[in-house]
Amino acid sequence: MPVSFLSNKAMGQYYELVSIERAEHPPDGKGANWYRYEIAFEGSITITGCRQGNLKDVTSGVVAMIAQVNERHWNKRSGVNLVLTPKKNTHI
Repeated sequence: MPVSFLSNKAMGQYYELVSIERAEHPPDGKGANWYRYEIAFEGSITITGCRQGNLKDVTSGVVAMIAQVNERHWNKRSGVNLVLTPKKNTHI
């Protein structure tokens, strides 16, 4: 059964974890204990990935990844855009 998550956009959550569910190993993956996760960007674009481990470790790893992406996204959107212009030469 998938685990579903919610986010708080007021706190800069542009990417959010939608679900994590048990999955078969991907074509290039080996071993057991694979989970498939879905991440949404502002509720519309879905990113899907696979990760190996137990549910607790996979969830914390994906949540940490989302926090880093949101932080980079937030900094990019709220950053100051400085444009440097050459100094005018007043001594001619």
